[in-house]
Amino acid sequence: MRSNKKALAIGLGITVLIGGCNMDTENTKSSEKEPVAATGGHGIALKTENLVSVQEYTGEGYALRNGKETDKIAEANRDEIEVAVKKFFSEKYKTEVIVHNLVGAVDGVSVFVESVGEPNFQAFAIVPIDVQSKTVKSDSVWSQEGQIENALSGGLFAMAYDEEMANLNNFMNQITKEYPVVGKTKEAVEKTDSGYSTPYYYMSFFTDVFDHLNSMYLENQNVSKEELRNFLDENKFETEAVKITINLFMKEKDVEPDKVTYSQIVSEIESMDGLPRGAYTLLLHDNLINSKYGHGSKDNSIEETTINEIMKE
Repeated sequence: MRSNKKALAIGLGITVLIGGCNMDTENTKSSEKEPVAATGGHGIALKTENLVSVQEYTGEGYALRNGKETDKIAEANRDEIEVAVKKFFSEKYKTEVIVHNLVGAVDGVSVFVESVGEPNFQAFAIVPIDVQSKTVKSDSVWSQEGQIENALSGGLFAMAYDEEMANLNNFMNQITKEYPVVGKTKEAVEKTDSGYSTPYYYMSFFTDVFDHLNSMYLENQNVSKEELRNFLDENKFETEAVKITINLFMKEKDVEPDKVTYSQIVSEIESMDGLPRGAYTLLLHDNLINSKYGHGSKDNSIEETTINEIMKE
């Protein structure tokens, strides 16, 4: 299995361009005739009509460049595509999946799926489409290098550290009760995210240790949580090798990201015991999310811990 050092950290609904690993920026470049509300954290102009309240966003409108034609072809062949993608995950990753979303792009369709049961994760596969003949190449399903492997690692990590992950989930639920912040909707996660993702955070892995963890599962789908945990205890990984990125949004509309709230949540993370081992980053956005690209990063987003990560041993 190829190294997870090459894995793409694609939580946050990072846009995937068929035929390459580039972020799709062409569609978001503003023109003089189009009003722009803000600028994305990656230097991408965000059109006003693409910004919606995060509580209202369910993944509708998520799109890739030049995908209108392939979208139509994909929907007309949805059953064939779903069968092909499920077969791809079953044969290559020994995992049953359900399909949440089909998103057309250049010469193909990205099919967003979620695994059934444990290990639980989100991922996508790509099915090529011949636009001229309007046919689906269901025998040529593929995925971006390391993307599904990274997602599988997240699901297995969550199994191995089930108590710590429960602590993290409870902690995030409590944060949203004590502070004026929210996460993404479950539907948005299902339709736009890839990796081990929840409404509040996503995880990425950058060490060969998790390649070996994946191999344990691929060789034996009945591997136990205890076996996975013992392996990780015996094969220590650097804290920096596990990235846990927390994305929160202001609960109220027309409210800027609040630095005081941000600092208080950072302090809560720093003082919280029993969380999974890893390097934590907190991003706080206003209430708006880009419906086309599934992320909230804008010029006013607070991202101070992207440089100084919070280390939890």
